Amino acid sequence: MTSLKRSHAATSPTTTLSSKTYLRTLKSGKVQKIVRELYLRQDIPCSSQLCSKCLDLAPPSFQGRSEPFVLSAIPAGTKQFPQGHYLVPDTNAFLSAMDLFESEGVLQDVVVLQTVLEEVKNRSLPLYNRLIALTKNEGKRFYVFFNDFRLETYVQRNAGESINDRNDRAVRKASQWYADHLQQASEARQSIRCPAVVMLSDDKDCVRKAHLEGLVALNLNDYVAGLADADRLLDMVASSREQRIAKDDKAQMLYPEYLTISAMLTGVKAGTLHQGTFNVSPYNYLEGTVHVPSFDRSLIIMGRENSNRAVSGDVVVVEVLPKDQWKAPSSQVIEEEEVHKNDNAENEDESNEGIITQQERKFLQDEVKRTHGQSAEGRPQPTARVVGVVKRNWRQYVGHIDKDSVRSMTKESRAQQTVFLVPMDKKVPKIRVRTRQAGELLGNRVLVSIDSWDRDSRYPSGHFIRNLGELETKGAETEALLLEWDVQYRPFPKTVLDCLPPEGHNWKVPAEPTDPGWRGRRDLRDLIICSIDPPGCVDIDDALHARRLPNGNFEVGVHIADVSHFVKPNNAMDKEASLRGTTVYLVDKRIDMLPMLLGTDLCSLKPYVERYAFSVLWELDANADIVNTTFTKSVIRSREAFSYEAAQLRIDDPSQQDELTQGMRHLMMLSKKLRAKRMAAGALNLASPEVRIETESETSDPVDVKTKQLLDTNQLVEEFMLLANISVAGKNYEAFPQTALLRRHGAPPKNNFEELANQLKIKKGMELRTDSSKALADSLDLCVEHSNPFFNTLIRILATRCMMSAEYFCSGTQAFPEFRHYGLASEIYTHFTSPIRRYADLEAHRQLAAAIGYEALDSSLQSRSKLEGVCKNINVRHRNAQMAGRASVEYYVGQALKGRVIEEDGFVMRIFSNGFVVFVPRFGIEGLIRLRDMTNDDGKEPEAVFDAENYMLDIDSKRQVDLFQKVRVQISDEAEESTGKRKIKLQLI
Repeated sequence: MTSLKRSHAATSPTTTLSSKTYLRTLKSGKVQKIVRELYLRQDIPCSSQLCSKCLDLAPPSFQGRSEPFVLSAIPAGTKQFPQGHYLVPDTNAFLSAMDLFESEGVLQDVVVLQTVLEEVKNRSLPLYNRLIALTKNEGKRFYVFFNDFRLETYVQRNAGESINDRNDRAVRKASQWYADHLQQASEARQSIRCPAVVMLSDDKDCVRKAHLEGLVALNLNDYVAGLADADRLLDMVASSREQRIAKDDKAQMLYPEYLTISAMLTGVKAGTLHQGTFNVSPYNYLEGTVHVPSFDRSLIIMGRENSNRAVSGDVVVVEVLPKDQWKAPSSQVIEEEEVHKNDNAENEDESNEGIITQQERKFLQDEVKRTHGQSAEGRPQPTARVVGVVKRNWRQYVGHIDKDSVRSMTKESRAQQTVFLVPMDKKVPKIRVRTRQAGELLGNRVLVSIDSWDRDSRYPSGHFIRNLGELETKGAETEALLLEWDVQYRPFPKTVLDCLPPEGHNWKVPAEPTDPGWRGRRDLRDLIICSIDPPGCVDIDDALHARRLPNGNFEVGVHIADVSHFVKPNNAMDKEASLRGTTVYLVDKRIDMLPMLLGTDLCSLKPYVERYAFSVLWELDANADIVNTTFTKSVIRSREAFSYEAAQLRIDDPSQQDELTQGMRHLMMLSKKLRAKRMAAGALNLASPEVRIETESETSDPVDVKTKQLLDTNQLVEEFMLLANISVAGKNYEAFPQTALLRRHGAPPKNNFEELANQLKIKKGMELRTDSSKALADSLDLCVEHSNPFFNTLIRILATRCMMSAEYFCSGTQAFPEFRHYGLASEIYTHFTSPIRRYADLEAHRQLAAAIGYEALDSSLQSRSKLEGVCKNINVRHRNAQMAGRASVEYYVGQALKGRVIEEDGFVMRIFSNGFVVFVPRFGIEGLIRLRDMTNDDGKEPEAVFDAENYMLDIDSKRQVDLFQKVRVQISDEAEESTGKRKIKLQLI
C-alpha cells in the first residue's frame, strides 16, 4: 500500500511517495526486500514567462544556472481564445496530428506532459523522436512538464482503473493545475490577462469528463476550425477511430482479420508461421514477396486478399499455402492505375466487387493457367498469405491527386471530399485522403501520411501534410525525392551551429607545435601530398603521397580529414551527423552531413593550407606487399588538388619530372599491383550504370547526358582507400573485438544467381560459376562477345543486382567468418576514408584514435547495443542516399530529353509476357516497352507468344525479341500519368 510522508522540514519543496515493497528470491535462496520510492517536488516550474513565482522557485540546472522559461507571457490568441492560450494535448492529439504540431508558425506555447511523452514513446518511437525534436526547437515553444514528479499534479492509479484512464485523469489534473496556477500568476501581475489553458484530445470520453470538471477542452477538429487557414490545417488532422467506425456497421469486410500478437508469436516459434519483410514487385502491384530463413526462395504473396493490407516495407507474419496453390512469379507487367483507373474514392461501394475485382481475377487466373517451363522463372514457388503485421513501415508519401477522383475541381470550393493520392512509389497503393482543397492540389506534388487501413476499405486512408509545388518544377521534384528517401535536408539548427569553432573561416592550425592542438600529432607538412577527386569537389576527405625510401621500398601515406577533432561525441553536431548518416549528392546540390564550414573548409584537405589529418603510413616493397603500418594523427599541407583527368594528364606527360608527379607515378605503379592481387584473390569487378549530367552553369538546367569515363587515376585512389580501410579495420578489431564498427558484404545465396546463370546458358551457351567470389569473377571475365563490347558490362550490371547489400555492423554481433567482404575478397573491412560525408568513418576515426592511445574512447563506442542502433540507422541512410541520388539523375535525364526525339542502341534486360525492359547505356537508364505501345496498323495491340523457357517474345510472328538482344530504340519524353514524373519513353524501331 502506498503512503505519502514528509521527508524533510515542512518548508522543503520535496515530498517522497513510498511505493510498494517487492520481494525477490535470489539464486542462493535468500529473499531480498526491495523498496521503491518516488520523490515528488513542488519546485518543478510551469515555465511560463507570466509567472514570477516559478521563476524564483525553479532549481538551477546541472550547469548552475536556471533554464530559460519557454512559454510566452503573451501567447497567441484565436477567435475562440482572444486573450491568448496555452495548449495541453493528450497522447491521441499527438498521434493524430503530429504533422500539424510540426507546421511552422501554427501551434506554439504547448505543454508536453511527462505522462503524454512516455505514452507516445510506448505507442510510436518515430513519433516520440519527432516530439522530442519539437521540444528542442526554440521557436516552437514546446515545454516538457514533469507532471508525474510534481506533488500537485501526481496521479496515483486507482484500484481497477486502466492505465489509459489513469493517464487521461493525469492530463486533466495537470490542465486544471495550469489553469489555477496561471490565474494566480496573472492576478499577481495585474497588467497581463490570464491566457486560457486548452486541453486537446480526440478521445470523446476524456473531453466529456474535462467539461464536467470545468476545464476548457476541445477535440482537434473543433480547435483547428477556429484557426486562420483552417481549411488547410484541418486536412492535416488524421481521422479519429470514432470517425472511422462511424461508417455503416454493415460495411462489407473485404480483408481477413489479423491474428493476435500472441498467436503470431506462438506460430513463428512453432515454425507454422514465418516472419519477414513484405516487398511489392515494381512491375506488378498484385505480387509481393517475403524472404524467410526456412525457405531457399522468397515466398510469393499473390493478390490483394493474400497481401491483406500489408504495404511494401512492413514486417509481416505469413502462413504458407498448400503446395497445390504454389505458383510461378508473374510474367506480366500490371499497374494499379491501369486496372483501377475509375475507382470511386468517395464511395468505394460503387465500384466494389469484393476484395478482388473481375479484372484482377482475370490477371490472377492467367498466371495460374500459364504453362510452367523449366526455367527458374517458370517454376512454381511457395506462396503464402499475410496473417498479421508486426511492424508498420508507413512513412510520409509523396504523390499527386488523381484528377478522376476529384468531384469538384474549382479552387474556390471548400467542400470536403475524398480523393485518391497516387504515390510516386509504384509499390505503394493509392491512398484515400479527405481534403477541403482538392482543386488547389490538382497538378501539384503533395505530401501525405497513412493513418489506417481498415478491413472494410480497399485502400489505406491518410491525411494531407503539405503542398510541395507544381509537378515537374525543379523545387517540387527535388523536395519530393528527398522526402521519398527520408533525407534530412532542413538547415542545421542553431544548437548544431553553436558547436562550430568560434573563429569560423579564420580558424587555423596553431602555429606553435607546443600548442595543445599539436598534442600527439606528427608534423608531415614536408611530405609532397596531393588530392585526386572528381571535378569540382570541395569536401576533400583524402589526400595521398608516395616516396622512395633509401632501402628501395616505398613510403605511402593516405591522409584523411580529421573530422573527429571538430565533432565531439554526443554534442548537438554529433547527434545531427549521426541522424543524417551521410552526405547526399544530387545532380544540382549536396545535402551535407556536417555544416559547410567544416565540410568545405576547416576539415577539407584543400591545397596550400595546413590541415589536421589522420594518416595511415605504410612501407611497401616493390611488389606492393606491406612491410609495416603506422597510424598517427598529423598535420599536413597538400601541394595540389587534382581532378581525375588532370592527374592522369600529369602522370602521362613525360615532360613532367617533378617530385609531385614522380610520387603520383609511384602510386600508380603500386595501385596496379594491389589491384592485381585483389583480383587474383577473387575480388569482383562489377558495374553499375553511371552517367554525368551536364548543366547550364547559372540555372543548373540540364543540357546533356554523358556516360562517366573511368580513368586509371580513379582506380589509383580506390586501391589506396581500400588498403587504408582494410588496415584500419584490422587495427580497430584488434583493439575492440566486441565493438569495432566494420562493414561486411555477405556471400549471396546460390539461388540468387540461378536465373542469370540459366539465362546465360540458354541464350549464350556460357557458364556462370558461383562457388566462390573468385569463381564468379573468373566466369564473368569469360562472358564476352567480340561483336558486342558492351555485353560484358551488361552481364556485370545484372550480376550486381544478384548480390546482397553491404552493411555496417558491430563486430560483437557476428562470428569472424561473417566479417568477410565478398565483393572485395577481404577478410575484414570498414569505412575510414570519408569522415566528412559518412558517419561510419567518423566513428572508425574515434575507435582508431583510442586504439593508438591518442585519446580515451567515449562510452557510446563501447556499448554494443548503442553501436547496433548506429549501424542500423547508417545502413538505412546509406541506401536512401544512393536511391535519392539515382532519382535525381533520373529526373534530370527526363528534363534533358524534354522535347527531343533521338535514336540510341539498347539491350534487352528482361522479358515479360506483355512487354520487355531495355537498357540504354548512353543515358544509364532502362525503360519498359509494352505491347500496348506497339500498336499495329489497325490500332490494335499486337498478339505475342511468350516463351518463358527460352526468354523470348514472338510478336505477331513477325518480330522476335530475345533476352540480351541489341535493339535500336527511339527515345522521347513523357509525363507518366501514374506517378506524375517526366520519364523517358522507349519505342522499338
